[in-house]
Amino acid sequence: MTQSVIAPARISAPSCSAFMLALAMFVGVVAPTSTARAQWHAAAGTTGLNMQSLLSRNGINLAGGATGAYRSLDAAASFTPSNSGNDAVGPTRGFTFDKNYIYTCTSQGVFRSANNGVTWVAKSSGLTSLLTSGIFQAQTHIFVVGPTGVFRSDNQGDSWTAAGLAGVDVRCVTAIGTTVFVGTNGSGTYKSTNWGLTWTASNTGLTSANIRAIEAKGDTLFVGGQIGTSVFRSTDLGASWTLLGGGLVTSSYRGFANDGRIIVAGSFGAGVFYSVNNGARWTAINTGLTDLSIFDLDINDGYIVAATNTQGVFRFALSNLVDLDGDHCIGATDLSIFLGAWGPCTNCAADFDGDGTVGAIDLAMLLSYWGSCG
Repeated sequence: MTQSVIAPARISAPSCSAFMLALAMFVGVVAPTSTARAQWHAAAGTTGLNMQSLLSRNGINLAGGATGAYRSLDAAASFTPSNSGNDAVGPTRGFTFDKNYIYTCTSQGVFRSANNGVTWVAKSSGLTSLLTSGIFQAQTHIFVVGPTGVFRSDNQGDSWTAAGLAGVDVRCVTAIGTTVFVGTNGSGTYKSTNWGLTWTASNTGLTSANIRAIEAKGDTLFVGGQIGTSVFRSTDLGASWTLLGGGLVTSSYRGFANDGRIIVAGSFGAGVFYSVNNGARWTAINTGLTDLSIFDLDINDGYIVAATNTQGVFRFALSNLVDLDGDHCIGATDLSIFLGAWGPCTNCAADFDGDGTVGAIDLAMLLSYWGSCG
């Protein structure tokens, strides 16, 4: 649904006060309340399964793990096996897609689907090892990584060529524009500005040699560090890294997702955290999760989706992040509660970014989910 979102950064302090007063008069301010965040719900068809990867595309959700790929047509509420042609005896560790196909990386190589994951065809010609760890599509290239380095396909997976870091155990891959980034097991991160012809170590400020997950949110990079560290962030294309705190716990982080508004991070043992201010502050959202070891995260049109180590897939309605009245829909009552809490507020449910003040950033967050239900 198309929404009109007010840009708080353009509102001066006096006009902002007048705007808030007008809104308060319109909706009727009620006393601020504290409502518990709604909980995660397990996806049918995945109970007790190891899940390691997720993808949302064209209204379809895919999940992969130790028993192959699973497919959902109801926004990750339920899944059914979808392994015709795919590796179903080893883990499906990653997904990516282009305008024509979906791709998986598995313990038995790469597979491609032309029908949104209904059937798969093996596409591993040129790979020196079928054991793969991550896959990512960047412009006209597809990169797949594994214990023997990086490989690239320029023909939608029909063939693969070595693309550097031979002999390095590479675990994850992403890109910002024409710069490709990888995380490794033992050597930190590398980046390439020439599609894998050469690579440069990118570890300034990084205190974790083991990187299991990497995410690009706009021009910002996030990586998951090893046990005893946390999430690291780079705002200069990997030239330097900063260890993040702000509510995160020390752990190994193995999954990220973002929708441009929020970023979520999945830890191995401490569950899921989200941030609305590009990683400055984080809030845990774990109610209902029966396994706090997260392998991957994704965001579809209405939900955060989590792949867990032993209990399958879970989903959490995005509207829950700003649902102040507990009715699972974002509307006028939520706004009136929000307005009643405007200003300094300690441990306030309306303080979505956790900075101790209910203000413009929080308002933008609320309005961005206006009308959504979950």
